[in-house]
Amino acid sequence: MQSWPVQDAKARFSEFLDRCLDQGPQMVTRRGLPAAVLVPVTEWQRLQAQAGPSLKQLLLTDEVRGELILPTRGRARRRVIHAQE
Repeated sequence: MQSWPVQDAKARFSEFLDRCLDQGPQMVTRRGLPAAVLVPVTEWQRLQAQAGPSLKQLLLTDEVRGELILPTRGRARRRVIHAQE
């Protein structure tokens, strides 16, 4: 994967995009650190199709979540803390 400083990616965006489409994902760096990746739309769609629902989507869903398998509660009890005098 080729790496592009953000100023080069901005100044030569057309070339940046062409390289992405021809050679695959292109990394953008800011101050020498990875900041973002430009990927072809087909790759993005493939990644989105493989991804499961996010935690937010799971929590906001209308479906019943009663089928979740929860571990059984252990026999541990809360410890009693006595006030010091």
